[in-house]
Amino acid sequence: MDKERMTLMKASLLLMVALTLAAGPLGAQVVMPDRDAAQDLPRNVFGLGFAGGPATGIGLSFRHHLPSILSYQIVGGIIKVDDRMSYSVGGEVQVDLSRSRNVRFFAAAGGSHFYTGKSGHNDMEGPTRMGAGLGGEAYAGPGFHATLELLFTYFSDGTVLPLPQFAIHYYFR
Repeated sequence: MDKERMTLMKASLLLMVALTLAAGPLGAQVVMPDRDAAQDLPRNVFGLGFAGGPATGIGLSFRHHLPSILSYQIVGGIIKVDDRMSYSVGGEVQVDLSRSRNVRFFAAAGGSHFYTGKSGHNDMEGPTRMGAGLGGEAYAGPGFHATLELLFTYFSDGTVLPLPQFAIHYYFR
């Protein structure tokens, strides 16, 4: 495993642990009503925040809970220092398996493309990624929700690894 992937895995794990420790006791989840996942949400719910993971990208995130058991998320971020640029762009689809006032569990699948380099040359060995797995979302404060996922991630260089992802969103209607 190359040094870049190892650093990404360590950073993801550290952020996942930090979010878990900072979450505190669970309260009522604003987004999801107290009913089965098979029942639809009464209206659209939107979220803005930050997401990070090797399967669906790192950066600012927009999430849209449709008035059903489906949600989608778009993630993108860019950093340019001197003549070196790094960016990622990705997306994810989530299907609710179970939800209550406190927590939501879902199946997820998504993909992304990462770029790091200069002068149009991507230095990454497996820049395109796809992943599928499970995740959970919990209330983290008024309007805020934290998400943790474990996705089996396929890298375009042929590597497949089970890797964590995280997100924090502020929801509104």
